[in-house]
Amino acid sequence: MNNELRVSDYIVFLVYFIIVASYGYWVYRKKKQASVSASHDYFLAEGSLTWWAIGASLIASNISAEQFIGMSGSGFKIGLAISTYEWMAAATLIIVAVFFMPVYLKNKIYTMPQFLNQRYNGTVAMIMAVFWLLLYVVVNLTSILFLGALAVSTISGINFWICMSMLALFALIIALGGMKVIGYTDVIQVFFLILGGLATTYLALSLVADHFKLDGVMSALGTLKAKADDHFHMILKKDNPNYLDLPGLTVLLGGMWIVNLNYWGCNQYITQRALGADLKTARSGLLFAGFLKLLMPIIVVIPGIAAYILHQEGVVGGVDFQAQMIEHGEMNPDRAYPVLLNLLPAGLKGLAFAALTAAIVASLAGKINSISTIFTLDIYKKRLNTAATETQQVNVGRITIVVAMILAIIISPFLGIDKKGGFQFIQEYTGFVSPGIFAMFLLGFFWKKTTSSAALFATIGGFIFSVALKFLPGVMDLQFLSSLGLSVPNSAGVYEIPFLDRMGIVFVLCIVGMFIISRIDIARGVQPNGLEVDTKMFKVNSGFLVGALIICGILTALYTLFY
Repeated sequence: MNNELRVSDYIVFLVYFIIVASYGYWVYRKKKQASVSASHDYFLAEGSLTWWAIGASLIASNISAEQFIGMSGSGFKIGLAISTYEWMAAATLIIVAVFFMPVYLKNKIYTMPQFLNQRYNGTVAMIMAVFWLLLYVVVNLTSILFLGALAVSTISGINFWICMSMLALFALIIALGGMKVIGYTDVIQVFFLILGGLATTYLALSLVADHFKLDGVMSALGTLKAKADDHFHMILKKDNPNYLDLPGLTVLLGGMWIVNLNYWGCNQYITQRALGADLKTARSGLLFAGFLKLLMPIIVVIPGIAAYILHQEGVVGGVDFQAQMIEHGEMNPDRAYPVLLNLLPAGLKGLAFAALTAAIVASLAGKINSISTIFTLDIYKKRLNTAATETQQVNVGRITIVVAMILAIIISPFLGIDKKGGFQFIQEYTGFVSPGIFAMFLLGFFWKKTTSSAALFATIGGFIFSVALKFLPGVMDLQFLSSLGLSVPNSAGVYEIPFLDRMGIVFVLCIVGMFIISRIDIARGVQPNGLEVDTKMFKVNSGFLVGALIICGILTALYTLFY
């Protein structure tokens, strides 16, 4: 196997870099010549992103090393069921477009802390602004940079620290141009991401076809299903060893909705792409992102399943897949994608390498822009310098971008690699805060009687409930919950609540608690701040409706076919 890039690979990668950098510079110069320098334009690209730029930017910011490496690893380990994160996201984007975006745009909300300040009070907004900054810098930005550099280093053979420095520098070049530059360069990033990802999928299926002497890659898909039928079920049964990660119908009716609705609808990092647009453009962009989401499992999950088949066969095409999947003496599913990538021929490997780099750089640029937006608009402008000019805000935003990236580089050596690793680890531990935050946003949107005390309860109480339910098996017997379908034994034989079910339970507790606290507050004379919400806001045009129905039809067919 070739673990290094060849000259042709570097040429392909250089072409990708020149295209992205040149286009980004052209967009920046065009914006500068138009004398557009207002803070809202810098942070949100207000009114200048088209629907296709918004949709592409959403996907480019969402897909990173944890999807390419971690989700492919989950495809190897679990199978097609892990695709539910991607396919349910497509449905979620429709809900966010119809019900969430009108509320944000009608009330002129540009950041998530601004929403909390406008809906609840400054205390709730500041607590969450600081919380999001810490989460984005210490966890998200650092992990994207660390895992991205690790993946790039493993595939290319280039020194880890050189990879990290170059990824950080590339992301800074794009991010310093503001949201408009990020949005439009993300279109190119997504092009390379999809093209390079499909190249890896094609290779994986070709290896299967060649090994079993099949007629083309389409035949290989049927062989995957025949050889690994247990990897082609979207709804896992209780006796499945991966049930704790994807507990049965919960992926359709429970916690999976909280994961997706919180991520796509209440996350500055994601919603920022649409907050500067008009409603029609924002909705079209989200719908376009939904269609792109339908493609993602083909790029990141199918290669993992193909690697599983090849691993079962042992030596394929002169490559010992069983040996290649071993790391530190143990089989590591997260090695599936890098192993496949290293089998690509010269030139094609450079394209796939560019796809992976595009995913990482786009996520880094989007993340540091969100960090900059929250710090500048919600902390600097509101608390540190209330008289800050537009130019001062943009300059502070740029300084924040550089400082955030430097902090991520400094912190990254202490991150390490958790043994659980990969995509599922990230999802589970994000779930400690998601239910409370989503409950606070949901009731804040649609129930005018929700008070600030109730919001604080959801924020703090949601985290406490999540921690308690996570570690409950250590202090009591959960077998009684098994009869209700709420707990199953883990690999050690200890009963545990699947984290998606745990999120659903915590969300219900938060909703109930918020309802009670709000009722008590209102009885005491508290007058909550309501948002402007009109049912007419939720009407959609016929084009959007047709697109949404197509996505829902495709999802119904997929879940029916692979139930």
